Amino acid sequence: MASTNDLKNGMVLKLDGGQLWSVVEFQHVKPGKGPAFVRTKLKNVLSGKVVDKTFNAGVKVETATVDKRDMQFSYMDGEYFVFMDMETYDQLMVDRKAVGDAANFLIEGFTATVAQHEGEVLFVELPAAVELVVQETEPGVQGDRSTGGTKPATLETGHQIQVPLFITTGEKIKVDTRTSDYLGRVNS
Repeated sequence: MASTNDLKNGMVLKLDGGQLWSVVEFQHVKPGKGPAFVRTKLKNVLSGKVVDKTFNAGVKVETATVDKRDMQFSYMDGEYFVFMDMETYDQLMVDRKAVGDAANFLIEGFTATVAQHEGEVLFVELPAAVELVVQETEPGVQGDRSTGGTKPATLETGHQIQVPLFITTGEKIKVDTRTSDYLGRVNS
């Protein structure tokens, strides 16, 4: 249990009959008249749904213990992603649903943060940006646009993103894992 005065971003709360909610943002409000309260934005850990919830200041809320560990992606086994704990070398099979959009950027050897609660995998978190090789893209033709143009490119994971016209097949680029945006070339 924790008080609403102790809330921090990223903290996981157990509310509404055992559902897990992650604190996205919070704000303590002390109006001129009336008691203080805490306005929060919470994200459901499993569904991703975001809600606004207000708590009275000082109210006790139940916290959930979420174990976050850095694990290395080893290989795919059917519909499961196999991760290896870097400390114990234990292997963990993670369902595609728990991996979510991170599957678009996972290649063998990548390190990701795997969050677990009571033995159940909640989600897989990647770094904000990853470096991947462009597996296939058409050559960009100069002069067929009026402003900075983009073209589709397929990454080594099979995920397709938009890249500038000057990017060629085989180049290593930096990609934002949250938005699938091209961030720049990687100088090797």
